[in-house]
Amino acid sequence: GLLKKAHEISVLCDADVALIVFSTKGKLYEYSTDSSMEQLLERYERCSHAEKAIIEADAESQESWRHEYGRLKAKVEYLQKSQRHLMGEQLDNLSLKELQQLEQQLETALKYIRSRKNQLLFDSIAKLQHQEKSLQEQNGTLEKELSERKMTLRLQQQQLPILNVRSEGAKEAEALGRMGSNTLLPWMLPHVK
Repeated sequence: GLLKKAHEISVLCDADVALIVFSTKGKLYEYSTDSSMEQLLERYERCSHAEKAIIEADAESQESWRHEYGRLKAKVEYLQKSQRHLMGEQLDNLSLKELQQLEQQLETALKYIRSRKNQLLFDSIAKLQHQEKSLQEQNGTLEKELSERKMTLRLQQQQLPILNVRSEGAKEAEALGRMGSNTLLPWMLPHVK
């Protein structure tokens, strides 16, 4: 019955099946599909060894990760301690030499910070000078335009009285023409003696 079921499973599932049975009396019964029993057992050993290797590699990997975690944790603690020292905290446990080293680190850091700040200030000044020059050029252009407009306006204002004088002169000439050449205009009288 059991061998028949193994055969049915191999047919229904299209799988290679190997069955080894020892009776209570120690008699061996075996069944294998089309492949030989030896080939199936070799295949089984390869797969089981591969799984063991994966498990062992995984265990080694976990150990490696534990080691890496410990190393990184120690580094973080060291960096936090250094940061506290740089902030002026927890200095009581430091020796004179360690304090001098810390002071040197701070002075070096300040030197770099000041250098960078000065560079940014110089860059900002150069940019502002460039903007100032540009604005001065724009201001000069606007002053020139304003001067030209003032000149045009003055010329227009000067031409208006001339037009008024001409129009008055034209009226007087017309009046003379109507009165005749012997008649003097009122404004001419004071000049005649």
